[in-house]
Amino acid sequence: MKKISYIITMALLALMSATSCSDFLEAENKTAGGDKMDPETYFRTKEGLESFRAYAFLSLKNLATALNINDDGTDLYMPCRGQGASVFQDYSLTAETDEVKDYYVACTGLINNANGLINYSGEEYKKYRAEGLFLRAYGYYLMTQQFGAVPYSDTYIQSASRDYPRTDLETIYTNCENDLQEVINSSEIPEITHDGSVNKKAAQALLAKIYLAHGWDCNTTLTDENAGTYTITSKENFEKAAQAAEAAISGIPLTQSFEDKWLPSNEDTNPETFFAVQYDKAGWPGDISDGGHELDIYYSHYYGDVAQGQKYSTSNKALNTRSLALWEKGDTRWDATFMTTMYQYDNSVADWTKYGYFAYYNTSVDKNTLPIFAYYAPTYVSQAEFEAYLTAHKSQFVRDPNKHPKEPHANLLHDGQIFVYKFDAEGNFLTPTITNQNLNDNNRGTSLETTPCVKKWDDPTASMGGKTISYRDIVVLHASETYLTAAEAYYMAGNETAALEKINAVRDRAGAPHLNSLADYEVSVMLSNFTLLDLILDERARECYAEQTRWVDLRRTRQLVRYNVAYNYFVTSAEDMKNIKGETKWYRPIPTSEISGNDSMTEEDQNPGY
Repeated sequence: MKKISYIITMALLALMSATSCSDFLEAENKTAGGDKMDPETYFRTKEGLESFRAYAFLSLKNLATALNINDDGTDLYMPCRGQGASVFQDYSLTAETDEVKDYYVACTGLINNANGLINYSGEEYKKYRAEGLFLRAYGYYLMTQQFGAVPYSDTYIQSASRDYPRTDLETIYTNCENDLQEVINSSEIPEITHDGSVNKKAAQALLAKIYLAHGWDCNTTLTDENAGTYTITSKENFEKAAQAAEAAISGIPLTQSFEDKWLPSNEDTNPETFFAVQYDKAGWPGDISDGGHELDIYYSHYYGDVAQGQKYSTSNKALNTRSLALWEKGDTRWDATFMTTMYQYDNSVADWTKYGYFAYYNTSVDKNTLPIFAYYAPTYVSQAEFEAYLTAHKSQFVRDPNKHPKEPHANLLHDGQIFVYKFDAEGNFLTPTITNQNLNDNNRGTSLETTPCVKKWDDPTASMGGKTISYRDIVVLHASETYLTAAEAYYMAGNETAALEKINAVRDRAGAPHLNSLADYEVSVMLSNFTLLDLILDERARECYAEQTRWVDLRRTRQLVRYNVAYNYFVTSAEDMKNIKGETKWYRPIPTSEISGNDSMTEEDQNPGY
């Protein structure tokens, strides 16, 4: 990709307060003869449009890996091994928090480059226009879910203007819905793709999410934030959300297993993937976006030395008591989401892929013969059932210290107790160490290695030694999540029968008990005044675990305070989520630099709570 000799986005610099040139499209435009090309001419060429597209996708990568802003401060995740809460978990973030600013800037970078695609595509390159419309809508969807009303622009900014007032949510949502309808109707856009390009299924799925957010944010009124209760003033947008979701999932039955859905070998042709942020060791798209991500080392506890065959872990966003107790007997998503059996490294074998953590993906050996390092059972398993499993797999817990450097262990969290089993030289389990420590106690001993890690983002081609960087694509729109979008939309539109049908489609594929009514649902972590909306949120927690949807899900559905008070270890009461004025932090703060750098915004435009 050719470099540009001057910055063309000075107004965006003023508005977005970017700190890195990577947030903008810079280039040195030259013809084949070496003469400079006028930027207006260059941007209308295929090469110029590809530059906009590449930088838009680079912004997508920054947004798809913003774990703290998307997951912290919810009911599912927490740090372990003595790590403290992030400012998102205990709601101490401010308008100066760097991660908030970085997210805001990434959204605006995505939107401005999408506007470049739209504004310069012309009649010759209609497909770029359609892609730009999708990317702009996606950027505003992400931005509104975190910040609420924000400045809206449909023009590629390259002037020195600093005059961009906040636009109301009704207008932003309506504009995005119109954009996506144009994408869906475009003859230039294919029905579905698997290479990270824009397609109609992705547009329909995103449209459903925006209609759903539109309905919640503009057509419901919060009546009691502690109880998560509300009134509905109009069902129209919820009905439209259901229609858009049905269009997206039409012809996409949930027939493959949940395990197969997330297998690394299936990501390039997976029929359930509508849109994914692409990663490739060769770099995609273009040479500006090479490099992997680190989602694979989060959502886990600590498992020991990487040099001894275990996956490196940040010990952050591990399961807490709430998320562990969500899984029901028969639900295959437990084993498909988490690495519940970790195998021993064999230091006598040169090929590390045949043993250790990644043997799960790479070995052709019968896994029932591999030596086990760690085994984790779901919480619904009884101690007797757990011990029966250990006896049946006795041979796998025999350790040859000359080959396998780590002592095996097996953990069971049951009835509020943590049972930690060790084994003798013959593979017989010893009397377990039992602790009543709350799993949420992040200062508990490091030797417990209490919970399994998420394997959704594992890259079996990663090289061992230090961090294992993943090149797995980050899926952001997919079929089963859209089934649950439809369920939520139907519920809010007053059609509980259709909502339950979509919930069961997801549960039936997973092997979870089929529900004829809400009364059939039984888990140990049900809140009081449990409704079908809570069931949908539970399903989203299981189906979309570690997909960075949880904070937005709780904020959108008005349950943010209720769930945090009940399950967030770092929130003891609703007061912890308020400022000194008593305003609840329902949104993230608008970064200070974005207000001070915009002539049409003042401190009065700051979100409540900050």
